[in-house]
Amino acid sequence: MKFIEILRMAVGSLGVNKLRSSLTMLGITIGVFSVIGVMTAVSALRQSIETGLSFLGSNIIQIAKRPVGLADEGANRRRYDLRRDITLPQAQRFKELMEGWSDVVCLKTFNNDSLAQATYENRKTTPNLTFGGTNEHFLVANQYVVELGRNFTPEDVALIRSVAIIGQGIVSRLFPTEQPLGKLIKVAGHTYTVIGIFAEKGSSFGASGDDIVMVPITRYLADYGAEKRSINIATQAASQERYNDTLDKAITAMRIVRQLRPDQENDFEVYSNDSLIAAFAKVADVIGAGAFVISAIALLAAGVGIMNIMLVSVTERTKEIGIRKSIGARKASVLTQFLIEAVAISVMGGLVGIMLGVGAGNIIAVMLKASLVFPWFWATVGILVCCGIGVGFGFYPAWKAASLDPIEALRYE
Repeated sequence: MKFIEILRMAVGSLGVNKLRSSLTMLGITIGVFSVIGVMTAVSALRQSIETGLSFLGSNIIQIAKRPVGLADEGANRRRYDLRRDITLPQAQRFKELMEGWSDVVCLKTFNNDSLAQATYENRKTTPNLTFGGTNEHFLVANQYVVELGRNFTPEDVALIRSVAIIGQGIVSRLFPTEQPLGKLIKVAGHTYTVIGIFAEKGSSFGASGDDIVMVPITRYLADYGAEKRSINIATQAASQERYNDTLDKAITAMRIVRQLRPDQENDFEVYSNDSLIAAFAKVADVIGAGAFVISAIALLAAGVGIMNIMLVSVTERTKEIGIRKSIGARKASVLTQFLIEAVAISVMGGLVGIMLGVGAGNIIAVMLKASLVFPWFWATVGILVCCGIGVGFGFYPAWKAASLDPIEALRYE
């Protein structure tokens, strides 16, 4: 028999028992859906994080009291809370020690412990602004650009001036028809003169980079207090070749500033965009491994279901097989037909699982404001695995059907 005829017969046989075939496919669909859904969401988040971490700039080294991410949760939380805050005098001393090594030393602190809302006349922003204090190096260290007006100067910081640079989100809400420069806005009970406007930044990690107000760090600490407030530091290596040397110098300078003895471990964290991406990759790998184990169990159960349903099909069609073999059907043709049926059930279930998984994963990505992706690698792996399941679990029933004696099969009732 020609292959196309065998294929037509196999598909026709599946159509005879649509409910049974659909229920068998369901097991494959669930298994593939679980892994594709998780990996789609993880891929979208990974892409979003790698894009979003561009705010760190190139060759940037970050120093903070606490680590970023999951390391700052659970049992470790108290350990980091007990660390001394990085004070402004310490940060300024660090900046002095880095002279000759880095022209960029950004000092910054944010209102992570309270909400901030900006007002102008009778207009207000949402009460969840990013609000903080910084110095003249904020633009380079965080990949912002001043579109109108000017950046902070060392004099703004030294003289504790009440000036502010605002994002496009603030402009659209407070100054829809006015020029913001020179206007007085109020943030968290204090008044600031707008001297600059950031260019549009967009969103990353589900948060808008345009809903931001920054003031000189000295002004911020004077208005809101320096107690229980730690300064984050960002310094930039002159080149990738000098990155490791600058990193070593930054750690040494910070240990001097913190007055640590040689036998004491660092009481601060050092990280970069690469280290943050690597930290998320470890979490993503754990999630992926968990999804893979769950999917493997589901697919194994689905494979057993395929074998069971194919054995039932062989029993029901014993007389049909006998008639076909008695009129010249070869063993290979019968084997091929039943294998095609098993693979078809598995692959169709896999395709449905892939479509549902990609849809569900991207819905999660949209909810988290991440970009949409299609995990081609995992989709390809899913199809190949489904083919393998169809062949592996369908071979024995197909071989049993192909090995039937035509005389005995014709006598079967």
